[in-house]
Amino acid sequence: MKKISANIRYLRKKNGWTQEELSEKLGIKRSLLGAYEEGRAEPNLNTLLQISKLFNYSLEKLIGQDISEISEYDDFAEYSEGKHLRVLSITLDNKGKENLHLVPQKASAGYLNGLADPEYVSELPVFHLPIFTNGTYRAFEIKGDSMLPIPSGSIIIGEYVENWKLIKDDKTYIIVSAHEGIVYKRVQNLIKQKNALKLISDNKLYESYEIPIEDVHEIWEAKAYISTEFPVPDMTIDKLTSMVVNLQNQIKELKSGK
Repeated sequence: MKKISANIRYLRKKNGWTQEELSEKLGIKRSLLGAYEEGRAEPNLNTLLQISKLFNYSLEKLIGQDISEISEYDDFAEYSEGKHLRVLSITLDNKGKENLHLVPQKASAGYLNGLADPEYVSELPVFHLPIFTNGTYRAFEIKGDSMLPIPSGSIIIGEYVENWKLIKDDKTYIIVSAHEGIVYKRVQNLIKQKNALKLISDNKLYESYEIPIEDVHEIWEAKAYISTEFPVPDMTIDKLTSMVVNLQNQIKELKSGK
């Protein structure tokens, strides 16, 4: 177990802990931890299991791999490989292509219970959009004004996200989770720091919040939306006043330049 000493030292420093702090978390003496890190002693199985759980690494990686050389996201591979995400259920049309199912707002609660059931998914409405033919897509009807100017009742078409590292900061997603249900939010990826996602509303009256990734069942990157409401030009008094002032300044600059 030559690599274990280097791995313990690396993980402790990565988390910003002193030997005293880590030894307290493991319930061992600081001097014994020092011996582990220096290779003068080897942890017993119970201690190895504690280290594995504390740092969220398998025993195989702790003992046999140089963790400092592992990709930043490899330690979260268990999530992208489906440890916490449920198996995605899809249906096919008569040509063998994936259907684009719609999850209406009234069906959102049932979707949480039936999302892994192909029979349930097959009963959801299906529609076709020629621009979304290759890939896995699903549509969700959103409710509420937390994402204004996109109005409540709009339908968001999302593409299924298979790997956590594909989540891009400040992009919008449909997140299906155990405690929040189905929400449409702007996302910041905090997996490396906190094993969490930060969800942000475009409507600033709503506060942002974080959810642990183990609560997340599905993530769909927003690709388009359908709404019966058309955008209204932003022609408030303040905006019109600003436009007039800018025009006046431009005219003054032109005159002063003659």
